[in-house]
Amino acid sequence: MKEPQHPLAEVFGHRTTDMSAKAHRFRKNRLCPFNNKVPSCTKDKAKDPLGVCSVMHGDRPVITCPVRFRENWLIADDAADFFFGEDATWTSLTEVRLTDYYGKSAGNIDVVLVAYDEMGRVYDFGSLEIQAVYISGNVRDPFAHYMADCQKNANMDWTKEAHYPRPDFLSSSRKRLAPQLMFKGEVLNAWKKKMAVALDVAFFETLPALEQVSKEDADMSWLIYDLLDGKGHSYQLQKLETIYTRFSDALNTITRPKVGAVKDFMKILQSKVDEKLECPPDNATIDSPFGK
Repeated sequence: MKEPQHPLAEVFGHRTTDMSAKAHRFRKNRLCPFNNKVPSCTKDKAKDPLGVCSVMHGDRPVITCPVRFRENWLIADDAADFFFGEDATWTSLTEVRLTDYYGKSAGNIDVVLVAYDEMGRVYDFGSLEIQAVYISGNVRDPFAHYMADCQKNANMDWTKEAHYPRPDFLSSSRKRLAPQLMFKGEVLNAWKKKMAVALDVAFFETLPALEQVSKEDADMSWLIYDLLDGKGHSYQLQKLETIYTRFSDALNTITRPKVGAVKDFMKILQSKVDEKLECPPDNATIDSPFGK
């Protein structure tokens, strides 16, 4: 896949080619338009935030900041449709600590959707995990270069620079998604509570094929989103599809490695032995230590 000249898709919520007064204000004041816990962007460093919401992957943007998924809280509506009935009254809570049997943290749940009755008493909940994509390479350098002169660098060519940033889908699944499912997911599944995962379509396409079930038989849903061209210079978050699965089947599929051929591993072992034994002896010509 050909590298795009400009690796950054969105900075502080706006496309890098957006030179509107609104985009200028968000970049100048380092603001986040996607329902962050505070008005400002806090990614990486609160005082010097890395305001990259998405990067380019070929000709498409890929979401690399989990807060980017909060646009209009579409993900909450989509998750609630899976968790609760149509008439349920619900609200959302962010960053809720989850503990295991021993009271030790199993991690924070990104968003917990809570259903309550007319007296305000909670009677059900579901867990929504947001899985943005890791970046390999250096994204801060092109970000800093772009921010130094946004007008001049709106169409900069970064392809010849070292450590060009790109989405790292493999690390995203192995280091982030799989551990989330194994720790938080196992606790929630033991409680028989439903779980939803929101992720970028480009990320989902790199995962192994999941066995799908009906919505009624599912205890887990995969909410798949993309950033599509909106009005003017903006991208808009849109759900493309919902995949329904069983938690145990999905966990087993994602955490099970795709096994290669043993003969390939044997070749690696042979090459290492050859390196270790620079002059491997010929057993047929070794003299006996006991004489004739």
